[in-house]
Amino acid sequence: MLNRPWLHALLVFGVVCLLLTGCMKSEPSWSSFEGAANDKTFPVPKEANRTDRTSGNSKLDYVRYSMKGLKEDEQIPEAYLNKIKEWGWKEKTEEAEGNSHVFEKQSRVINLTIHKDYFTVTVLTKGKATVESVDTDL
Repeated sequence: MLNRPWLHALLVFGVVCLLLTGCMKSEPSWSSFEGAANDKTFPVPKEANRTDRTSGNSKLDYVRYSMKGLKEDEQIPEAYLNKIKEWGWKEKTEEAEGNSHVFEKQSRVINLTIHKDYFTVTVLTKGKATVESVDTDL
């Protein structure tokens, strides 16, 4: 093998290409979905990894999913938004703020918040998220 430097160079080039291909940042495919851990009727990408979930709090149930390639300052990818709508959820754009989006289906409300490389799915039963202010003039 030492008598053929071109073969050695080709081998090194191949190894370097494999390493670079494996280390490149991959974008989410948004092609396959499953039900969220906290509400099976809300789709999440299968390639997302569940990293955290609340327990013991009846008013707030959220799950955090890590997913490389997400950016906080971008909109929900169109393929994901279409899948959410296909599953019967309606976006309540009037309640959206920045990277936080609100979806409703029957008596369920989901808050989907996009962050850098992760997102959270928060489930609130309709009415639990409402805080009423009582103004009393004495």
